[in-house]
This record gives sequence, C-alpha cells and structure tokens, in this order.
Amino acid sequence: MSICAFDLNSMQNSNGKSDMQVLVVEDDELIASGLAAGLQAHGMVAVCVTTAVSAEQAIYAADFDVMVLDLGLPDQDGLTLLKETRSRKLSLPVIVLTARDAIEYRIAGLQSGADDYVLKPFDLGELAARIHAVVRRSKGRATQEITAGPLRLDPQYGQVWLNEKLIALSRREFDILIHLANAAGHWLAPSTLRDRVFGEDIQISSNALNVHIHNIRRKLGAEAIETSRGLGFRLGWRL
Repeated sequence: MSICAFDLNSMQNSNGKSDMQVLVVEDDELIASGLAAGLQAHGMVAVCVTTAVSAEQAIYAADFDVMVLDLGLPDQDGLTLLKETRSRKLSLPVIVLTARDAIEYRIAGLQSGADDYVLKPFDLGELAARIHAVVRRSKGRATQEITAGPLRLDPQYGQVWLNEKLIALSRREFDILIHLANAAGHWLAPSTLRDRVFGEDIQISSNALNVHIHNIRRKLGAEAIETSRGLGFRLGWRL
C-alpha cells in the first residue's frame, strides 16, 4: 500500500480523539499529497493510495469515514472499483474527484453508487464541506437495520434478533457482529477486529476477543462466526 501523507496508525489527533478519516485514492502522488495536506488543514486525517488494489486493502484495514476517488487509476478504472465496493454492500461514502466533466461520466458515477461527484480543479474548502455533508448523510443511513440470513441487527438500539427472536448480547458482542457484518463477507484478521472493537483499551486481556466470540457462538450458534487459520473471522451468514 502506498501511503503518501500519513499512515494508518496515525489516524488520531494528539488528544486521543479520532479525526474524520479520509481515504484518498489518487494515482498522481503530487495531487494526493497536496489534497492530504489540505484536508489536514480542515481537521481531517488522510491516507493516500495510488491503485485500486491498494484502495481495497485500505478499506478493510481501517474504518474510514469517506473515500475520495479518482477515476483514472493505473490498474483499474475508478468506476469499476466503485461498483465493486457497492456490490459488496459496503456503506462507505464515496466522493468521485475527477477531471472527467462530460455529463455521461457524472451520471455513470452517481448511478454506480457515488455520493457526490466533484470536478478538478476544485476548491479545498468546498470539497471539505462536501465531505462533511456526505458523512452526515451516511450516519443517518447507519441507523438502518442489517439483515444476514436469519440474523437481524439494529445499530441504533444495539439489538439482535435470530429467527425473529430477540437475543441478549453485550455491547462488545454486538460491536463484533456489526464489524463482521460491515466487512460484507470478507475475512477480518484478529488484530484488525480487536482494534476496531476495543480500540486502545490496554486493560483488556489478550484473549478477550476469543472469549466474546465464544459467547456469541453460544448464543447464536456455532455457525454465526466462521474462523479460518491465517485469515481470521467472518460472519457465517451473508448479507
């Protein structure tokens, strides 16, 4: 993965509070670095990658608030990456940032799942405002229920149903299920899942994640969470 301005481990400010985290997918490293610096000036943290493959890796390596996507990538057209992201039911907000100004490109971008379409050259202040706008809209959508096979999750109230029967889960157990559901069938490495659920909580024991997963399986069934050595965990039911 090519990191042009910041790295995945620095996505917190000095007060320990998380800034808005932006994944910039741009093959021109000069443009990407300038964009990252500009977003930092607007209180955001940017991680930059230059290829579609690196973008896919980054999406599953960290919890980004939004992706800013150029269409002219060297290994794959940006629209293809966008379509694949949406086909996996990933809810990550996406702003297309491109020089392709023809109306058919704008229509194609929006129809492929882009939340906004911004033309180059652009004003950083306007782009920052658009980023905040799409993130606000996505957080409104995040309260919608998630269904995977017989499992139903309500992110707003932290409730879980299995075959329409309400199941009592702890907050940590619910968080694990939500992160696995958001991975849309992809494997999450234990270290990745642990960081997303516990953050920087140094008080937790080394086997805390395994204990919570054991409890989830006890309540929902062994098939609720799949395990693969070398890959990690994923939800046993598909969205």
